Amino acid sequence: MNFLLEKLTGLDGLTDQVIAMDFLISVKSGVRTYAMAVTDTVSPDIKATLTRQLEDAMDLHERLSAYLMEKGIYHPWNVDEQIAVDLANIELALKAPTL
Repeated sequence: MNFLLEKLTGLDGLTDQVIAMDFLISVKSGVRTYAMAVTDTVSPDIKATLTRQLEDAMDLHERLSAYLMEKGIYHPWNVDEQIAVDLANIELALKAPTL
């Protein structure tokens, strides 16, 4: 969405949150996929490569989670706060005009 439309619709902050949370979900999926692949392979070389990639994905998840918590977007330790953030985002999305 372009900057002007984001400002006019009030979605400028929400767009960043949606992108960030989508990225977090993708990273989580990657961690699960690498973990399954590590346990399914029999080749030591492939297992070592997949394990390094799994560690990299887990590091990315840790850094991204910390960033989102710092920005107040992600509250993994407080379900009530996370629900409040999610509900506020839903309300904002419902009030946004259809583009």
